Amino acid sequence: MNIIKSLVLAGLLAVAPSIAVSQGALAQEAAAPAAATVDSATEADANATEEAVAAPARMKPTEGIGMPRPAEFGLQEQFSPTGRQARWIHDALLLPIITVISLFVLALMLWIMVRYRRAANPVPSKTSHNTLIEIIWTVVPILILVVIAVPSIGLIAEQYKPAPKDALTVKVTGYQWYWGYEYPDQGISEYVSNILPPEKALENGEPNLLAVDNRLVLPAGRPVKLIITAADVIHSFAVPSLWFKMDAVPGRLNEKTVTIEKPGVYYGQCSELCGVKHGFMPIAIEALPPAEFDQWVLSQGGELAGEQAEAPAEAAAETADAAPAANAKI
Repeated sequence: MNIIKSLVLAGLLAVAPSIAVSQGALAQEAAAPAAATVDSATEADANATEEAVAAPARMKPTEGIGMPRPAEFGLQEQFSPTGRQARWIHDALLLPIITVISLFVLALMLWIMVRYRRAANPVPSKTSHNTLIEIIWTVVPILILVVIAVPSIGLIAEQYKPAPKDALTVKVTGYQWYWGYEYPDQGISEYVSNILPPEKALENGEPNLLAVDNRLVLPAGRPVKLIITAADVIHSFAVPSLWFKMDAVPGRLNEKTVTIEKPGVYYGQCSELCGVKHGFMPIAIEALPPAEFDQWVLSQGGELAGEQAEAPAEAAAETADAAPAANAKI
């Protein structure tokens, strides 16, 4: 019996290495396709990521939109709700009232100069009070002020209306003499915006003294909450075509809400004397369609927030739910 047991053990010991080698080979053959699949999936994901984060092309400005026009003496065309309301008050209400009052006072002065000059009226009137005239010149100015005050108060309330919860938040910081922009909700750290040299601005087809290297990129049609401050002295962030002006004060956070109605490039300048290069501190806002803005955020390494991030997540969830159902049918 001992001899038989010894022969069996010797046979097992002889066969064991070959069995182990065969199992290892099988394991390597099974792992190779899996590794190839993982590598292919990783490469595909990398390619998809590269395509997804490609930044949209730099938008070309349009003359007369977001910038002053040659020989223009009135307000720029407005592309925000408050801007259109303010321009209507200025053009349709204030200018007619100012014009009528100015012409009336001029005509009254000319009439008095002619009618009551010494040659035509050698004996001056002794009347000291006229009740009717005093009532008229008291009541009429009050009515004029009420007509002006009603839409003006509405405009002021609209300009300082708090931003909605889903508004995009951007921090704007004024420096001597450039601007810094940061997107805290998207995780995009601050980048700076400097004026372009005249030859570079001309090459890009942009107005001189208004073109910058890095624009403030915002979505068109979405409310934007700008948190404005300064790092050194008082600056002022102003874009005339968006009816926008807010001081940037060191140690203070000022808030302003703006909604840009149309995609385009909108120019402005620092509007507070801030030092020797105050006149070389322009502002350029590039308002992109919402889809292109989301693409720009991803291209900067940022993350979509709110409803913009929910849409891709919902699509992925729907795809994941549909996969088990398809497998069950198979």
